[in-house]
Amino acid sequence: MAVVSELIRLESDGTVSFGDYSLDAKSKLDNVKHQGDIYKVKTFKEITKLERNGMFVYESVPGTAVEHLDATDRGVSFTVEGLEDAQITLELEPETEYDITVGGVDAGAMKTNLGGKLSLSVELEAGCAIPVVVSKQ
Repeated sequence: MAVVSELIRLESDGTVSFGDYSLDAKSKLDNVKHQGDIYKVKTFKEITKLERNGMFVYESVPGTAVEHLDATDRGVSFTVEGLEDAQITLELEPETEYDITVGGVDAGAMKTNLGGKLSLSVELEAGCAIPVVVSKQ
C-alpha cells in the first residue's frame, strides 16, 4: 500500500481510498461525488481528515493513507498506513458499543460518546498496511 497521490480515489468495489502522509503542506480536494455522496479530504503529514456530505467520517493524527474505507450502518472497515503510530477518530452512532480489531487482533470493545466519536490508536510503520475493523455489537 502507498499514499493516495490523487488525495481521494473511488474504488470499483464502492469503497473510498484517501490520504497522503508524505505531503509537507496541507492539500485538500472537495466536491468529489461517489454513489450519491459528496466527499472532501484534507491531508498532509500532520493530519488526514475525510468528510461525507459535510459530516465528519475519519481523522488521523499524524496523517495516514487509508484504502478501501467501507462505512455502513454495521460499522467501518479499512486498511491504514502511516510513518508512525496514529490516533484515529471515527464518527459512528452515538452511545453505541463497537468491537474493534486491529491487524487481525481483537482490541476489545469501546462505546462511542454522545456525539458518536470513537478514538483508537494504531501502531504503524511506513510500508506496512494494517487492517482495522470496527463492528457494531
